[in-house]
Amino acid sequence: MNINKKQNGSELLIELDGSLDTTTAPELDKVIRDSLNGITSLIFDFKKVDYVSSAGLRVLLVAYKIMTKQGNMVIRNVNQDIMDIFQITGFVDILTIEN
Repeated sequence: MNINKKQNGSELLIELDGSLDTTTAPELDKVIRDSLNGITSLIFDFKKVDYVSSAGLRVLLVAYKIMTKQGNMVIRNVNQDIMDIFQITGFVDILTIEN
C-alpha cells in the first residue's frame, strides 16, 4: 500500500493506494498517530483502495476516536466493495463517508 499525506494547515488528507490489511494496517496506524497533532480535519481518500480487512477497520476506528476529540474525520471516494464492508460491519453508522 502507498500512503500519500497532504497537509494544509490543520487539515490532513491521506490518500491510500492498495489493500488496507494486516500487513499494511500497522504502517497506516503509525502514519496517523505521528501526524494528528494539531489536525482538526482528517480526510481519507479511498479512491484507489481495493480491500479493507478487520485490521484496517481497527485502524480507522482508532483514528475516528482520536478525531472525535479534536475535530472531524471523513472517508471519501469509497468503491462499492469497500462500502459493502462498511455496511456489513456497521461502520456506515459510525464514520462519515462521502462519495
